[in-house]
Amino acid sequence: LVVLRGSLYPTVPDWVLNFSPLPSLSSPHRNLSAFPAAQSEHLQQKMSENGALPLRGKVLTVDTMNANVKKVDYAVRGPIVQRAVQIEKELKEGVKKPFEEVIKANIGDAHAMGQRPITFFRQVIALCTYPQLLDDNKFPEDAKNRARRILQSCGGNSIGAYTTSQGIDCVRHDVASYIQRRDGGIPSDPDNIYLTTGASDGIVTILKLLTAGEGRTRTGVMISIPQYPLYSASIAELGAVQINYYLNEEKCWSLDISELQRSLHAAREHCNPRVLCIINPGNPTGQVQSRQCIEDVIRFAAKENLFLMADEVYQDNVYAEGCEFHSFKKVLFEMGPEYSSKVELASFHSTSKCYMGECGFRGGYMEVINMDPEVKAQLTKLVSVRLCPPAPGQALMDLVVNSPQPGEPSYQTFMKERTAVLSALAEKAKLTEEILNTVPGISCNPVQGAMYSFPRITLPERAINEAKAKGQAPDMFYCMKLLEESGICLVPGSGFGQREGTYHFRMTILPPTDKLKIMLNKLKEFHQKFTQQYS
Repeated sequence: LVVLRGSLYPTVPDWVLNFSPLPSLSSPHRNLSAFPAAQSEHLQQKMSENGALPLRGKVLTVDTMNANVKKVDYAVRGPIVQRAVQIEKELKEGVKKPFEEVIKANIGDAHAMGQRPITFFRQVIALCTYPQLLDDNKFPEDAKNRARRILQSCGGNSIGAYTTSQGIDCVRHDVASYIQRRDGGIPSDPDNIYLTTGASDGIVTILKLLTAGEGRTRTGVMISIPQYPLYSASIAELGAVQINYYLNEEKCWSLDISELQRSLHAAREHCNPRVLCIINPGNPTGQVQSRQCIEDVIRFAAKENLFLMADEVYQDNVYAEGCEFHSFKKVLFEMGPEYSSKVELASFHSTSKCYMGECGFRGGYMEVINMDPEVKAQLTKLVSVRLCPPAPGQALMDLVVNSPQPGEPSYQTFMKERTAVLSALAEKAKLTEEILNTVPGISCNPVQGAMYSFPRITLPERAINEAKAKGQAPDMFYCMKLLEESGICLVPGSGFGQREGTYHFRMTILPPTDKLKIMLNKLKEFHQKFTQQYS
């Protein structure tokens, strides 16, 4: 460098002189790694310009990444929620807001909203995780017996071992027994049961099997609008075609077969419809399908040769008088062999919803009916790639389907806790509907089941125009203002899909009753103020 500063090289550029120290030329590993990153990149660029090195950019950029991933949108954890997290941080740092806390009603996460875990479930999971507790007399014998049985089915008697890819054998048998009891004695084969990482994992896995073709032969997947964004996101990621069918808001979000037919007929112009997805009880709309509706859907699937996917994760969450959960499998088999021997069905359940609310354990199962044996072998291969679902989630799924029975030590406490959770949800479902329907400009259908309401909101034209000027959906604009001014985090209806020209939001009914009342009243005040401001 001293020589370079001399008169022999008076025009040496600064970018060379700025490197200090230079790597030894005698080093067997001569490269640019000794330079600071920014300088190394600069040197590479200069050398490339002189023909010494090819110019190298990032291998993975937004332009070179999987284009399907860029199409994925998941509103439940979208911009509103990200902003809510920032606001929570600001509140902790002492930033003054017109509210003291953020109330997150954007996602069906019961425990995050204050719901207490079911004692029996956590006792058994504790015993499985730390078997030394089996010698502790504080735990009831039925909890210990469940833990021993699960551990004996695990490699090395440890819940930390890999399980078989399809799931722990005794758990799959318990799931099959549960389904058989639930469905009035209709047999269930454990070999048709696949334990999954939450219901979502099973849904995506089945969609992977069904997605095929290019252009007009690409698989089309029929989903309800409004829908749960897992479906639209998965369809986009897999490169399938989303086919929308609209639920009837005027008839409490019911499903009309004529709408299914319209949707299917239009889709056949540009893709190959192969799949019909149903969520019952509904998310985000909270409706519970009638027995007649399920029969009609099964007939439609049989006639049009569609694979049925029944998302039944809210099967215990039914509140409205006159409503009852009917599993698709039960109705299918009660319709006789004309349908039960033909219609291909995958149904899904989870530990995350109902009265359990154990979202973080990621436990679930799917049952496949009438699946081609060769395809089933491919399904087993596909789930083998991820080795196995989380073993604690599988254990928890076992407790859901094999809960304490009359005469066992834990039965009374279990039933008391289960009943309390479901009763509170029923009360909050009614409360939500009643309060929202007192607000001019908000219309809320009865929350028949699940954990959500999906009210329709009337927005002033001025607000709609301002939202569009900002490049936002009008209900996104509304929900963002609600968050900033009231600390209430909801998800705009545009994230779930809705009929053109209508606006909604989805909110959970999970907050504790006193907090839910506060939230609904703050929402009422905000809507009135918003309407006045933009009228």
